[in-house]
Amino acid sequence: MELHHVGVATPDAAALAATLGELFGLRVVHEERFEDLLVTFLDAGGTHLELLEPARDVGTVARFLDREGPGVHHVALATPDLAGVLAALRDANVETVDDDPRPGAWGHSVAFLHPDAVGGVLVELVEAGA
Repeated sequence: MELHHVGVATPDAAALAATLGELFGLRVVHEERFEDLLVTFLDAGGTHLELLEPARDVGTVARFLDREGPGVHHVALATPDLAGVLAALRDANVETVDDDPRPGAWGHSVAFLHPDAVGGVLVELVEAGA
């Protein structure tokens, strides 16, 4: 597996994207809105930063910001066979947040592993969409 992206929770994705652009030359390459979330991807040279801004005061990222404040939310790893990886992890008794792949940004399929299973880090597994 390879690093796909690092998710960063922020109350203001546009402001953080502008700051990262000014400081490091990172540029926005994709934006997408979900029911409770605005995601902004920045090109970080071979991988991405995914800025996660709550669209409302509810949802997992809003709760994360309330509890932890802005910062790294998750690390995402790319796999060509998400269903197969999830099955192998279940066979190894690894606790997952998602039992099955679900739709994610950019048309990808995603699933999360519980932080307790991987050293306290929320891990997202990503299979690229068509």
